[in-house]
Amino acid sequence: MEIDRVFHALATATRRDILRRTIGEEQSVSILAGDYEMSFAAVQKHVAVLEAAGLIIKRAEGRERLVRANPEMIARARALLARYEELWRARISRLDDLLASDAPHNNKHDEGV
Repeated sequence: MEIDRVFHALATATRRDILRRTIGEEQSVSILAGDYEMSFAAVQKHVAVLEAAGLIIKRAEGRERLVRANPEMIARARALLARYEELWRARISRLDDLLASDAPHNNKHDEGV
């Protein structure tokens, strides 16, 4: 599933950082790689995971490979998280309502003890 690839890609701090760095501007893979304590090949693999998930778009310019964040896929992931948030907020609200409706009953019982 597409969204599974997105969240798998976001599960690693390095990939989240690469995505963050490419939101504002396009960056070359070699420039990105220079800021991590790992091999160029390892950074390329991280970029490949992000690209497979659709979170970044890579293009060639001469010998350079340039990457930039894909705002469309980021928005889709954000929308999914917002739906999950709504679901959990609704569940918590129902639980709060249930506990509130039960509270007066419990207080009366406590007074008689």
